Amino acid sequence: MAKNIGERKIPLVLHCFLLLLLIKKNITIVEYPEFHFFLLGGLLSSLIALLLLFIRVKASLHLIGISSLTVFIIGCSMHFQIPYTFLIALLIVTNGLVASSRLEMNAHTYKELVIGFFIGSIPQLLLLNLWL
Repeated sequence: MAKNIGERKIPLVLHCFLLLLLIKKNITIVEYPEFHFFLLGGLLSSLIALLLLFIRVKASLHLIGISSLTVFIIGCSMHFQIPYTFLIALLIVTNGLVASSRLEMNAHTYKELVIGFFIGSIPQLLLLNLWL
């Protein structure tokens, strides 16, 4: 748990670097277009979270991750026309469980959780149009 905003910068920079390396070298748009755009959305979410740290705004990184995954699975369900109903419902419940656990542990405020949810969801929604 990185309570201090400064403690989050180096892990986020490292995470962005590793995602960029993975996107450029291994997960190409030609071979895996869906997964490429998912990782690109994750990179955008991480960059937004990193930029927000410089203006002293903290977001829940846990909620960024789980909300990104939820939107991606919903997109996969639409793209492949396979009803992942149970998985989507499970992920939505998991979003709530992650948010409530972060509140229970006093790791985040409601505002930080909402920011994290939107930072995770919006880039995935924007990139969804490119591979659907």
